[in-house]
Amino acid sequence: MITELTERERVILDRLSTDGSVSVGVLARDMELSEVTIRMDLKALEEKGWLSRKRGRASSALHRDILERQRIFTGQKNAIARAAADLVRDGDVIMIEAGTTTALIARYLTGKRDIHVVTNSTLVFSYARMYPNLQITMTGGEFRRATESLVGPIALETIGRLNVRLAFVGTDGFTLERGMTTHIMEGAEIVKAMKAHAETTVLTADSSKYGRMGFSHVLPLSAMDLILTDTDLDNRVETELREAGISVTKVHY
Repeated sequence: MITELTERERVILDRLSTDGSVSVGVLARDMELSEVTIRMDLKALEEKGWLSRKRGRASSALHRDILERQRIFTGQKNAIARAAADLVRDGDVIMIEAGTTTALIARYLTGKRDIHVVTNSTLVFSYARMYPNLQITMTGGEFRRATESLVGPIALETIGRLNVRLAFVGTDGFTLERGMTTHIMEGAEIVKAMKAHAETTVLTADSSKYGRMGFSHVLPLSAMDLILTDTDLDNRVETELREAGISVTKVHY
């Protein structure tokens, strides 16, 4: 899951992603630790924004779908996010769209100076707020818990007022024929708006998403200036994308 977490914290969040909530006593018993130690871990996780505590129980602050997506293809996602962060220069203003891969970009911006992040992702915010070198602008809008995103007219209006050098977007699936697709139509509008107000738009998507198709069309792949994916993307697919004039970078993980 998240590399800033301790091993015990990861175990606790994994348990919450399965059960939804769990008591201090049960965690202490199952992890063979004292309740005092468990309470300290839960307090630390609550301060980081990952859970809430009430009456001796802990409940995940994130939707179960998000937690499940964070647990898969973690090596690929982190490598892609690191490569995306490498594209950011000191003094940049960037947009980051909601998603489990895009959210990781914020944690790899450490060491860079005067970075301004515009995002509709509360997950991005949970990472970025820990780094004083990052200035954060939230779009506002209607909150969608399943994607930890802000969408709707207010979010679109905010994006429409801004111009950035880089926009990092994600997708639920992509193919050469159908382009980028998503299961949430409101998310498609966010991606289109970010594309319209960025000099360069980068799609960050692990190779497992190639061949998948969501409910709503977003943009053709040719609308992306770069696709960042991992080395598991089939070489034949990479060749087809390049022959179609689409820039692709595969990163090792």
